[in-house]
Amino acid sequence: MAGIWRKNVKYQCLSPAVSCSRLRQVQSVLNDGSKSKPDGILCILGIDSRYNEGCSELANYLFFGLYNQTNLDLEHSEFPEEVLDDVILLIKSESVHLYCNPVNYSSLLPYVGHWRNLHFHCMTEPEYEDEEAAEEFKISSFVNMVQDCSCIGVPYSSQGHVQKFDMFVVEKWPIIQAFALEGIGGGGFFTMKHKLIDVSEKLWQIYSKVDPVALEILLTEELTMFRKQWSSFYSSFDIESHSSILELSEAQAVEAFRSYFSHGLISSHMADKSKSRQPFVLFGSHSTRDDLSSYCFTFPSEGHQVRNTGPRGTAAKHMLLQCVAPRGSLACARTYFFGTTHIPYLGNDNEQHKKTELMVLSQVYEATVRAVLAGIKCFSCTSNASKAKDIAEQTFQLSLDFYTLTQFKNALRLKTTFNIQAVNNGRDIPLENENSRFLVKTASMAVHDIPDFLGGRGTLGSMVFSESFLESNVYVHEQDGGVSSDSCFTILTAAIPRYVSWLVEDTDVKLSEQAQQLLKEETETCLGSPLSVGEMAMIYSSSLLAVPEEGKISFFSEGILFVHPHYGSVTLSKNLISALKFFDGDSPGVVAVLFVEYKSSLLPHLPFQLHVDSHCLAFALQPKSKCYRNFYSQVLSPWQQQSSNSGLALQVVRRDQLTEEQRTVHSRLHAVYESHSSPLGEHHSHMKTVCTELPELEKFLQHFAISSVGQEPVQSTHLQALFPQPELHANFNDQTEKTVITVITGLPGSHKDNLCNFLVSLNKEYGRWVIYRQSPDSCTSFKAADFQRYLSSILESQRGRSARSSVFTRKRARLLVLTPGYTDAIDVVQAVQDHPDPSVQAAFTMGAVTACVDPLSSYMAHRFLFPKLLEQFPQGVVSSVVLTGLTAEQKHPLLQQIQQVVRAANPSAAFILAEKGSVTRNEDVELILSESRFSEPQMVRARYLLYPGWTEGKFKSGPLFPCMEQICIRFNRPLEKPRFMTRCKALKSSLRPNPFTGNIYNIWGRVRFSGKNYPFLICRLVRL
Repeated sequence: MAGIWRKNVKYQCLSPAVSCSRLRQVQSVLNDGSKSKPDGILCILGIDSRYNEGCSELANYLFFGLYNQTNLDLEHSEFPEEVLDDVILLIKSESVHLYCNPVNYSSLLPYVGHWRNLHFHCMTEPEYEDEEAAEEFKISSFVNMVQDCSCIGVPYSSQGHVQKFDMFVVEKWPIIQAFALEGIGGGGFFTMKHKLIDVSEKLWQIYSKVDPVALEILLTEELTMFRKQWSSFYSSFDIESHSSILELSEAQAVEAFRSYFSHGLISSHMADKSKSRQPFVLFGSHSTRDDLSSYCFTFPSEGHQVRNTGPRGTAAKHMLLQCVAPRGSLACARTYFFGTTHIPYLGNDNEQHKKTELMVLSQVYEATVRAVLAGIKCFSCTSNASKAKDIAEQTFQLSLDFYTLTQFKNALRLKTTFNIQAVNNGRDIPLENENSRFLVKTASMAVHDIPDFLGGRGTLGSMVFSESFLESNVYVHEQDGGVSSDSCFTILTAAIPRYVSWLVEDTDVKLSEQAQQLLKEETETCLGSPLSVGEMAMIYSSSLLAVPEEGKISFFSEGILFVHPHYGSVTLSKNLISALKFFDGDSPGVVAVLFVEYKSSLLPHLPFQLHVDSHCLAFALQPKSKCYRNFYSQVLSPWQQQSSNSGLALQVVRRDQLTEEQRTVHSRLHAVYESHSSPLGEHHSHMKTVCTELPELEKFLQHFAISSVGQEPVQSTHLQALFPQPELHANFNDQTEKTVITVITGLPGSHKDNLCNFLVSLNKEYGRWVIYRQSPDSCTSFKAADFQRYLSSILESQRGRSARSSVFTRKRARLLVLTPGYTDAIDVVQAVQDHPDPSVQAAFTMGAVTACVDPLSSYMAHRFLFPKLLEQFPQGVVSSVVLTGLTAEQKHPLLQQIQQVVRAANPSAAFILAEKGSVTRNEDVELILSESRFSEPQMVRARYLLYPGWTEGKFKSGPLFPCMEQICIRFNRPLEKPRFMTRCKALKSSLRPNPFTGNIYNIWGRVRFSGKNYPFLICRLVRL
């Protein structure tokens, strides 16, 4: 669905569906079943509420930050502030009243045009020029809005500034005081006629729920700030030399996290924080269970350094660290390492590599990572924390078995804790709480007091790992009547490196430097002779612990040297490689990747985080880079020739010659390249970068868009339309042997009858017509049950037809439905979709729904639309809008204004110009009579997003307001034409303003005049 633009900001995930979902969330406060629930929620902006912060907070929630001060300044600097925030919003359980002025109307329309049962109280531009009349109009509009509300809710306080509710303070708001004015006001004090209650706390719970736009803000703003703290942490280590890292204290290491957290607490007015949600850095053996439980981030240790926190005062081999967003929901814990698990290959590979303390810690840590990820996956499928805990613990034990760590498995069985927490503004929320479903969660595992079995020196300390994630669940209604669940999740902190190690010990540093000396050797080395020296490239593998990382790569005739700024040198001899594949991306603008498939004998020479079961390593060469050019000019040709030592030759391959894993690795590396090459400072590029770093995010966003609008199930037959999979090619338009229903909708006076007659009389090539319309002497409104009985009767008559009815057998019947009166279009759709007889459902299919709109009969007064006008062309239901008036004057302000309204309500609808319903273009006729538009995937998806429950008839279309009645009058003798016409013309002068009681707007039917032997067709619109 199309996003909603603002001049200075565009949220990629902002759509009519998210906007309507937020409105329904607010309306749920009015439907919670409590005795004290209000009849409506009143939100007044600007000076009329003395700039109340609670009202501004609600407006910014519904209008996506439109009324943030900076946005107002940027967008409308030419208008005074009191004009821009001249807005009154009254939200009822099934409708909304919005007062605004002609200046801010255009800014608000894109945000509200798709709201159900919306009523605009807005003057026209000429009317607004009279300041006194404009002020009186505002007061009278406010009085009319609230007249049937005995109890009104007010969002009195904002989350950051809680105030005790005082209705006498509300009584002093200017617009509330104006309510008491005689003549134009409601008469008497507002609080004497209407009970006021504070709904702030209930609304805060709604604001905290994550929807697609809130998720986008979290990803592009909160996560960006969160990651900056990690970058600061890495920088504090990068500026140190190998030896000076040993001198770092826990207080120095945690400073970036501590400052970020402390400053955030001050600005958020939050004092209480749980022990589990505070930043920390602990080194080595100073990370026992007791150390973790007694840690206080405000007083980190200065005395505990890397050099003295290992067993018995030796240097630490690892550290525990956690960063927490103070005002948000993100938290992330990692275990990083001091030292390396690999030894650069230097030609002497005869020695046995023992299982070192650092290798054991790394293996236990990978088991911890696997356990947490398995727990997250289980929870996203089951929403059961106990099952997730069991799966996490089983995965941890199985991973230890894989590494033959039997001693550790037995010792750590009771020292491992797994936990999942839902978080709202930094506070833990019980998972049993219904609101936790839409909150970010943190899954964490801690392995406490790991024994030192290798050195026999007590305990090595503890280990932690945690990720923040969000899950999405969609219930699926299967064809056999059962209900299943389709789940998905995204790990928000997955881009924070899971494994980092630094060279600190002299022996490791010397080995790394010795490997780099190969570049300076004049004689043949274990890697042969240098071909290309020291250019930037990325290294990556599909390991859970790996992320694409940059370093300097050098190509030799018999191998590769890669130097990483943290873990030093990695040497890959062709003797330890089984295959070399080079994929150039099939284009000069795509990342080229060298895939190295290695033997198991290379594992001791490869950093632990790059180990993967497939034994495949990837090096990315960015297009147009020096490394890319040098590889083509200096390396490619020599490597394609068979090596004299290893017998290995480079293969240049196509994409279809790569394994599935290699294709995924290439896509990830190319996405990283594209995100880095995007222009900086653009909001869209920020979102693109996040999607690159979280590869599963785009799929999740698609899934989350559906699950976040409600819990109503989707039809299993619609899954491919909602979540397209390239390998599947479902036929959405298979409507053979079904009766196609074409719906024409519109308000009285929209010339929908003319369009219906025109279509029927046009030709018969579309089949045999059956027409459902209101009889001339009927005054009933649309009733789903009556329409369903009509469909059943059609099917019954078709079944009873004799095989001799050759005309019927040659042409399928088409049903043309002309909606009566002020019918809501979604009600017709639901009546078909929710027919009680499955055989009738299967016999009919919706072809297309078309709405007729006449700009001249759209407004009751000012810009107050006729009831259900916006509901005549809802997105996802109506594919074409026929404009039946002012078509010869395409620059007429009224026509342009209605087009703007239609476009706001239904951005994807096609416009058709047809004066009084006469369509002139063949392509327009084909649009109206399409047999498949309604079933197209984008239409199906829009209906699920905007009208949850529509497939089962559960979506409430809302009441008709103002109430419109159809009255049928029968005359028993001819009428006098002059008197009749005079009375008709006099109707215009009798029109009354809001609440419009007693007004007559449409007259239609057949009458007989004196002296005439034939009836006249009368159709008269009473226009302003």
